[in-house]
Amino acid sequence: MTNLLVALLLAATPVKIEDPWTRATPPGAKVAAGYMRITGGAADRLIGASSPAAARVELHVTEKKDDVLRMREVKAYDIPVGGVFELSPGGAHLMLVDIKAPFKEGAKVPLTLRFEKAGEVKVELQVRALGASGHQGHQGH
Repeated sequence: MTNLLVALLLAATPVKIEDPWTRATPPGAKVAAGYMRITGGAADRLIGASSPAAARVELHVTEKKDDVLRMREVKAYDIPVGGVFELSPGGAHLMLVDIKAPFKEGAKVPLTLRFEKAGEVKVELQVRALGASGHQGHQGH
């Protein structure tokens, strides 16, 4: 009975977005990447995103093939029940294409995530230093 109650509570919980961030961009840059942790109460799928700071936002994964890293666009990310899906450097990430102005450290970039079940979720990407490499609190690990 307890397992059923836990499963029902998890299923009723919408997605939770933690630590959304991006790197500062140099002048003239046309793309930027967005990162975050997405926790799903119920199984869901991130099916798209948009931002007024970019012409479009694509969902990308980085894959290694023959010792070469390549990015490719995907249609969605599956968010596991009660699990975490991480968008991080070198892995799955959001690609902000044709950014309208450089991202400056300390600024925030508005972003709308679109989920199959949870609908639209608005977040702000915190702009970190140009060389930032990971989630806040995980630096240096």
